[in-house]
Amino acid sequence: MTKVLLYVLAGIIGVHGLIHLMGFVAYWPVAVVAELPYKTTVAGGALDVGAVGMKIFGLLWLVAALGFVAALVGFFMGQGWWRMVMVGTSLLSTVLIALDWAPSFRGAYVNVAILLLVWVSTRVSVMSASH
Repeated sequence: MTKVLLYVLAGIIGVHGLIHLMGFVAYWPVAVVAELPYKTTVAGGALDVGAVGMKIFGLLWLVAALGFVAALVGFFMGQGWWRMVMVGTSLLSTVLIALDWAPSFRGAYVNVAILLLVWVSTRVSVMSASH
């Protein structure tokens, strides 16, 4: 993979991770985010989790943001654990997105792409190691 493409993909993943900070900021709540108005419900309003539940929900968005950044750091440092962190973070992100679908559904597409990239990178690594 060319270095330019690698940096573009890393940039997209990094931005995706940083966008998760909006969920933390909106649902903790630290500040008003127009695209993510504060509420105490998830799953399209079907589940009222209250103020404490929204703080936990906000913290999970922060965990996802940190997870994506950590996975990228691990990747660029050549650490073997980056794939596991990226997959786990993408799955967490997907659950969060599902619970807050209307404003964040686009992130699901990014998560699918990330999971495919991790799968391809695993296949490439396995093929390279066997030759």
